[in-house]
Amino acid sequence: MATMPATSASQDVVSRLMSDGYVVVTGMMTTDGVREAHADLDRLLRTTRTGRNSFEGFGTQRIYALFAKTRVFDAAATHPLLLGVLDQVLGHYQLSAPVGICIGPGEKAQVLHRDDAIYPVPEPHPPLVVNTMWPLDEFTAVNGATRFVPGSHHWAPGRAPRPDDPVETAVLSPGSALFYLGSLWHGGGANQALRPRLGVILEYAAGWLRPQENHCLAVPRAVVRDLPERLQELLGYNIYPPFVGYVNGSHPRRVLSAEPRAEHG
Repeated sequence: MATMPATSASQDVVSRLMSDGYVVVTGMMTTDGVREAHADLDRLLRTTRTGRNSFEGFGTQRIYALFAKTRVFDAAATHPLLLGVLDQVLGHYQLSAPVGICIGPGEKAQVLHRDDAIYPVPEPHPPLVVNTMWPLDEFTAVNGATRFVPGSHHWAPGRAPRPDDPVETAVLSPGSALFYLGSLWHGGGANQALRPRLGVILEYAAGWLRPQENHCLAVPRAVVRDLPERLQELLGYNIYPPFVGYVNGSHPRRVLSAEPRAEHG
């Protein structure tokens, strides 16, 4: 797999991402950051149900409304290299589906899919979605590492994976991040190990699209007010130029800051 360090120039990461459809960037989180994130998500997993269908995974726990429940991924979501890549690929963007994913032992492989296929936009089209997977455990071919079909982002409209298409496994170490385009066919792997596999997806979509998760309802405003401004924007408190997303004729962040703060007791 193509691997680059987090010290790489954003344009070099973009070049590899657009060419291959994916790239692994090492050194995106510190060892202490990984440890803290794993511990806090373990706390949340104690009260998180498993999936309701085969796509979510009947043996998989998904932590939705991530930014309402933990602060351990605030810095990752606004990592300078990540934002530099998104600036060039999507231009104006927002978080779409941030979610912690814990694939339990015995879970079956997820069906291969494209993240941008949920949007009814005629193909071919410019990139609409960029996804990042952040492993908090070692990702291996045995414990459910993400699988993908290399080069599938270049396929003609309507082309789907065939039995003879090569499928690669994203073997990853904690601290790295897998960047991949929303047009790349991929899916979670089967977990044949004895332990669960924990990772976090931070998915971004073009600013003019509706995000998968409605962050304005998922993350309480009292929480959002205390977040960094850039993260507030990524959670929907922003304008897609010239004025898509206004609230009562004003920028949503201005409305947010003008609201009275709730008393903490």
